[in-house]
Formats: sequence, C-alpha cells, structure tokens
Amino acid sequence: MKNSVQLIGHVGQEPEIKNLEGGKKLANISIATNEVYYRENGDKVEQTQWHRVTAWGKTADIIERFVTKGKEIGIEGKLTHRSYDDKDGNKRYVTEVIANEILLIGK
Repeated sequence: MKNSVQLIGHVGQEPEIKNLEGGKKLANISIATNEVYYRENGDKVEQTQWHRVTAWGKTADIIERFVTKGKEIGIEGKLTHRSYDDKDGNKRYVTEVIANEILLIGK
C-alpha cells in the first residue's frame, strides 16, 4: 500500500505518445476526476481535479491503441515528483502518476 494511487476519470486530451531509443514507448495523458458535494444551504458544488499520468511499455501500448480524448479510464500507479529547468532556465516542478495498470471503462 506504500505510494499507491488509484484514479477513475476522463481523458482530457489525445494521448501524447513517444517512441524512444531501444524500442521503449512513453505515453502521457491527463485525466479529470470530479467530486460533487452539497453545501449546508443545499447548493451543489462540483470540483474537477486534473492529474498528469505517464505510462511506459505495454501500458503505453494500450493507451496508444485504445485511449482517446473523453474516454473514461481507471489507472493504478504511484505518485512521483520531479523538477526540471525550462528553456528560460526557470525551475519547474511536476507531480504525476506513473501508471502500472489501466482499465478501459467507457465504450
């Protein structure tokens, strides 16, 4: 149960697929999860959270073949944090889920 993430949501854009040296494949997607709750006065509140998801190898192959914008999917993976310097030399921080498994839910 250490560092385990499970999400069900809708894909926000077409997957970004990269074929790397040595035959490795990388897939990047973003998924939206929605939470609905009601205030004390009865007003409905909907909140959407966006999650960056990265997949490698066979999981990336499945994403490339079957996942499209708007599709509902489930993912299981681990949460990671990293940083990099952008083209202007500014430090950028990224939080993402590294997917180990994917479940195709929608039609």
